[in-house]
Amino acid sequence: MNLLRSSILVQALIRRAESNGAFAMVRRHGDDDAGSVLVLVNTLDGYACLYGPSRDEDFNRVWECLSAPQTTESAIEETLKKRLRVDPDLWVVEIEDKKGRHFLTEKVICRQ
Repeated sequence: MNLLRSSILVQALIRRAESNGAFAMVRRHGDDDAGSVLVLVNTLDGYACLYGPSRDEDFNRVWECLSAPQTTESAIEETLKKRLRVDPDLWVVEIEDKKGRHFLTEKVICRQ
């Protein structure tokens, strides 16, 4: 399976979010070709959820909830700081949506 360049995936995600009435932006620009993408969904009430790429039990590409659904924004920011120290090529896309929609088209799994 050919993978999309990170920059194209990010552009498509932002367009999907904005065409559905949410606001989305790139908070951190990572490597255009192969940088991992984290998606932060801010519900504008002090809480957020963080999603990142993963693999399921059949090794298919999926998105994984990296935080509980109602995690404080400050806890998410700490997680982002740690991840950015380890991976300087990382993208961070923030979606502001009161409904908490992530606009990811692939399967999303929550192991928590």
